[in-house]
Amino acid sequence: MPILTDEKADALDEMLTKTRPKTNPQVQEPFIKSRERMIVLDTFSAEYLKAKMMATNKTPAELINCMICREMALAETAKA
Repeated sequence: MPILTDEKADALDEMLTKTRPKTNPQVQEPFIKSRERMIVLDTFSAEYLKAKMMATNKTPAELINCMICREMALAETAKA
């Protein structure tokens, strides 16, 4: 990457920090479609998922799916 002059660096900083990206809500790309599935985790849960990801080579979605399936199986056995 070329070294920027002070003027160009200031202009780039201005553009990146003081302008909002233009979005189109009609566009349905994968990241936009999955927005309703986004969740926020506390630090403990995030670190736990990260450790499990490293140990199992699974994605967070796969790990959460396994946890939910396990929980549902336990609930079914408790009903019986």
